Formats: sequence, structure tokens, C-alpha cells
Amino acid sequence: METDLPVTDEAVRTTIDDQVATITINRPRKLNAINGAVISAMSEALDRVEADDDVRVVVITGAGKNFSAGYDIANSSVVASEDSAQAHRFLSAEAALTMKLWALNKPTIAAVDGWCLAGGFDTVLACDMVVATERAQFGMPEIRYGSGPVTLLLPYMLGHKLSNEIFFTGDSFPAERALQLGLVNRVVPDDALESSVQALADKVKPTPLPILKFTKLGLLRAYESMGLRQGVQANLDLSAILNKAITEEGAEFFRIVQAEGLGAALKWRDARYGAKL
Repeated sequence: METDLPVTDEAVRTTIDDQVATITINRPRKLNAINGAVISAMSEALDRVEADDDVRVVVITGAGKNFSAGYDIANSSVVASEDSAQAHRFLSAEAALTMKLWALNKPTIAAVDGWCLAGGFDTVLACDMVVATERAQFGMPEIRYGSGPVTLLLPYMLGHKLSNEIFFTGDSFPAERALQLGLVNRVVPDDALESSVQALADKVKPTPLPILKFTKLGLLRAYESMGLRQGVQANLDLSAILNKAITEEGAEFFRIVQAEGLGAALKWRDARYGAKL
């Protein structure tokens, strides 16, 4: 598995080695923010590895030292769209990618380093297993700039009260806390991510592919019998409306993005919320 691939024009890179496919979001200079190119390339990569019977385990990761800071809000088509109907189309593509990963017919492992936020966190929640470094940070900060979660998976993984706190505060939390909450399987030293993910994949891949596929299908159906897919779709419809809500705070955030850059806007946003709880 390669977690520190060189920067290229490819939004997503795929490598296959000894029955393990590694799909890497390849925008390290943008903290692997998810844009239209990533969505399209990731969807194609998932189709390829799902059809390849030589692949038994799929690893999802980010190039460089971060998994993903979420959707590319500085260049978001949702922000630029004129109405909720257009926003709904863009958000539907984002949600469809997450659910394609969720339903992939092979076990998936998220290899998480650094920031894992918003849409990046949704991507990780859609994976079957998660290995994170000690410095990894998770969170759903969308509410802080007038947005909301696109794919509402967290309540099915975590429960009502804690999900509410994460969504309403926008606070991030470290890997050890994610481990305590059951959102990751293992926390490893920063320099041991690749070897730890490989060791986990090596434990999975000896199982025949049909057995892996039907075992995963049973697990997915257990969650979906709880209404997971209906919940995701219902939230998607609300998310399109939420993203087009007009607020003074949202307008100021994006004014700062345009005038001073995303970094300045994020500092302004987080200063409004003070210290973490």
C-alpha cells in the first residue's frame, strides 16, 4: 500500500498488489479535498476493483499526511449553484459515491492519517474496517459554515446522543476517542499505518471471495433493515435545502474565502465556536 504517492494530475490513483487494491485520493496539496474529479475517478476505481476477481480486499486512503478534509468547499458546485434543485443534483453524486463504497461487494479498510473530516469522514464510515494513526483527527464541521452532512451514516454507527453532539458542535476529536466510540478498529503509531493495514488485509484475504461477498452482504442487510438507506435518502433531500439556506454567517464565511482564502475563512469560522468541549 502506498500512502505517500507523488503528486500527479490524477485525482485518484489505484494500485493492486497480492489481492489487495489500494485506492488513494491524490490531492495532498488540498488535504485531499473531494471535488468532482475525485468523485468521478473514485467511482470508476470502485467499479474496476469490484469487477476484478483477483482483488479480495480494498484499501481506501489519502496521499500525503491526511486522509481527506472533506468536500472542496472553496470550489464547490453546491455553493455556486443557484437553487436547491441544482444543489440536490451535486449532493446526490456525492452521496451516491459514498453508498457505492458502502455496498462494495468486497471488504474495505480505511487507512486514516491526519485530518478526516466531513465528506472524508463519511467515506471512512462507509468502509468496513478502519485503521488510524495516533495523529488522526475526525469530525463533522459542516454546521460551522452553514452546511450539513450529505450521507447520514454516523447515527447508525454511533447512536443518537453522541451523533447529535458531533453534528451540532462541529468539534473534531482524536483517533483514541474514535477508538473508544467504536468508529475505528485500531490506532497505530504514525509510521506504522501501512504495515498495520497490510497485516489486517492479510488476515482477511485468505477467505474465498464468495464467502467474503456473502458475509458482507449479510452485514449490510442487517444495517439496511434498520432503515439506513431510507435515512440517507431522506437526509440528502434535506441537505439540498440546508445548503441553500441564506444566513449572515454563511455569507461572511464565503466572502472571506473569496477575499482571503479558505484558511482565513476556517480560522474565522472556528474562532466563533471557542474551545472544544
